[in-house]
Amino acid sequence: MKTAVGSPRPLLAIGLAVLMAGVAACGTSGPRQAGSTSADAGGPSAWIISGVTAKAFQNSFDSWNAAHEGQKFAIQEFANDPYKQKIRTAVGAKQAPTLIYGWGGGVLKSYVAAGAVEDLSDLAADPAVKDRFLPSIAAVGKVDGKTYAVPNNGVKPVVVYYNKDLFAKIGAQPPKTWNELMALVPKFTGAGIAPFTVSGQAKWPLLPWLAYLIDRIGGPRVMDDITAGKPNAWSDPAVTEANKKIQELVKAGGFVKGFSSISTDSGADVALLYTGKAAMTLGLPATYQTIKTANPQFVKDGKLGYVPFPAVEGGKGDPANVVGNPTNFWSISAAATPEQKQAARKYVKSDLLNEKYAADLLAVGNVPPVEGAEDAIAKSDDPAYYSMIYETAKNAPNFQLSLDQALAPEAGDKLLTTLQQVFLEEITPEQFATTMNATITG
Repeated sequence: MKTAVGSPRPLLAIGLAVLMAGVAACGTSGPRQAGSTSADAGGPSAWIISGVTAKAFQNSFDSWNAAHEGQKFAIQEFANDPYKQKIRTAVGAKQAPTLIYGWGGGVLKSYVAAGAVEDLSDLAADPAVKDRFLPSIAAVGKVDGKTYAVPNNGVKPVVVYYNKDLFAKIGAQPPKTWNELMALVPKFTGAGIAPFTVSGQAKWPLLPWLAYLIDRIGGPRVMDDITAGKPNAWSDPAVTEANKKIQELVKAGGFVKGFSSISTDSGADVALLYTGKAAMTLGLPATYQTIKTANPQFVKDGKLGYVPFPAVEGGKGDPANVVGNPTNFWSISAAATPEQKQAARKYVKSDLLNEKYAADLLAVGNVPPVEGAEDAIAKSDDPAYYSMIYETAKNAPNFQLSLDQALAPEAGDKLLTTLQQVFLEEITPEQFATTMNATITG
């Protein structure tokens, strides 16, 4: 997906800049227990994901609730993986919250096919909504030309984050190619430093490794064939080679020992980076947010570096291609009552990613996909980082959605389990391909 930015809107830019001055960094270093706000019985509802951006969502709904006595949203908060399971069950049982949090891709398509979400094309075409979002990001909420989801979060390209002090310790620079990355492994392990930290427990943090390597080796066509249901698409040589490289990195000691039991919801994986135990991690902007919340001095002192995923020598993929999530989205449940749907539509039109909401996201390191954000980024507390995220997303020739979301739900589940087996060296790359090919239904 080519991401582009439209003409800036001065009013929004000014509003963001002013709000940035007064919004303190907020969030949590790990998940909070799911809980709900008080709300009128039968009123609208939303489920949000815990972490450092949860407060921005809560602030937005608190503001709405204070001004809409009869249409208050009840909010529940869940960790990432439990949410994904719970929302699927709720949607299937027609008991989903009014606003359904999602990522687009194959999961959204499955909701549309099941008639589980509302057509929001008329709302998305309203200038009050349409002119607020970056067009290419908003387009991810479309299925067959109709809008079923609208942006609710920041842009989320995956990049390599690294500890500058640890690189200085071994006298090295961040890798620009895969061969350079592999050459760093013995240097770090020889110094008693894990080259990479990753959460194998959660499984999904493993996905960017496969996605980036497939892209760098074979280009976007490979994943396009897979998501299009082309028979035996997982047997493409680029997929097999990608899994071979993953296992070569594992065997070389490229990941912290015991990575399969390390949690990401608690921030334990990222903590290894800023505490000096691991040199690098491949992550979404949540990595930056977690560090900024848990150890703001590490960021303030300029110890955190960030670079694109390395190129693969001889590969077909453009090194500017990006993996991650263009953003997250709200859909409106088709099972909601007319009154709940009306409240949700009014919220989207007036409050979704408005100036205060966008500023709250930016304050915790989450770059909002809104028009006119450049001035606010320039005046923020870390313009270099935020600009990198914004420009990386904007200029990507191809932006590959996270694989578990790009695929249909059942295939995404199977991918998580099967890729974990690759990382644990329990199956071969060829066995991975056979297992995943069985999920293709055409």
